Amino acid sequence: MTNKVRFHRFICGEMSQSLLAEKVGVSRQTIAAIEKGNYSPSVWLAIRLARVFHASVESIFILEEGQNV
Repeated sequence: MTNKVRFHRFICGEMSQSLLAEKVGVSRQTIAAIEKGNYSPSVWLAIRLARVFHASVESIFILEEGQNV
């Protein structure tokens, strides 16, 4: 799964990983791991991220064809 978390942070006024983490209730390290593709967030975390960015979950997290969930 690829994601556009870093892109959305940038278009939200270059929001820091720390600020985003605070807004969604996780550590900065969790945000970094998501951005690097080393961690797939829970549904609840994906929804909280989408709400912060005023975007859909599908616009942030992209399941590539042939990938298993």
